[in-house]
Amino acid sequence: MHIFIVLLLLLAPLRVVAEEVDVELFLAVDVSRSMSPDELEIQRRGYAEALQSSEVMAAIQNGLIGNIAITYVEWAGAYSQQVIVPWTKVATPEDAARVASRITSHFADGMRRTSISDALMYAAEDLERNHFEGLRRVIDVSGDGPNNQGRPVLHAREHVLSKGIIINGLPLMTQDALSSVWGIEDLDLYYQNCVIGGPGAFMIPVLDWDQFADAVRRKLVLEIAGLPPRIVPAQMTAPADYNCLIGEEIWQRNRIYFDSP
Repeated sequence: MHIFIVLLLLLAPLRVVAEEVDVELFLAVDVSRSMSPDELEIQRRGYAEALQSSEVMAAIQNGLIGNIAITYVEWAGAYSQQVIVPWTKVATPEDAARVASRITSHFADGMRRTSISDALMYAAEDLERNHFEGLRRVIDVSGDGPNNQGRPVLHAREHVLSKGIIINGLPLMTQDALSSVWGIEDLDLYYQNCVIGGPGAFMIPVLDWDQFADAVRRKLVLEIAGLPPRIVPAQMTAPADYNCLIGEEIWQRNRIYFDSP
């Protein structure tokens, strides 16, 4: 009988105890093909630089617990998410350096389409199944255009917010040849009205690539420390009935470039 009980205990699945952290931070980074290889590199190096900054490290170490859990995932169209850094605890400069090294060791090309909604859904599921327990759970999503594939972004946002997860935004409002075809001038308003949400949610627009690393650093400090943000105001005023399906409409208008022989 004793041998049987021992065997049952050995064969029983081990219960994983979640590790407590101040914040579970999901970095969802846009790598759609509207971004050039140079811009993708600026993004990766910008995040790596920000994570190793003294300001971000101070925010981490001054937290109630003194550490965070972070993952870095690149996304584009529906079902196009690639984990670059799996869930990792960051408590020391050495931890941050290891995460930064993994980010900058990966320089693959971009992927097709833009599905903010799928990125949010993927992030929410990943936050539910990781082995950390944060005082706050945050999705930090960057992007240079509106949602144009997958479910409507408002549906995804509603699902994420129902789980108590905060969504912050980093709209990339830089201008290039593709912006006039696939982008929108008021991307900051799109993020404000259609993407971000939850207690204290905010977005920081990036108007020029020279601002990117600084914007990421500021954003990470606010997210990790849980400070009330001083948000850069949107460039325009959104109408009450802001169109959160603008990206899908742009895709339908321009799909002739892909459908024609």
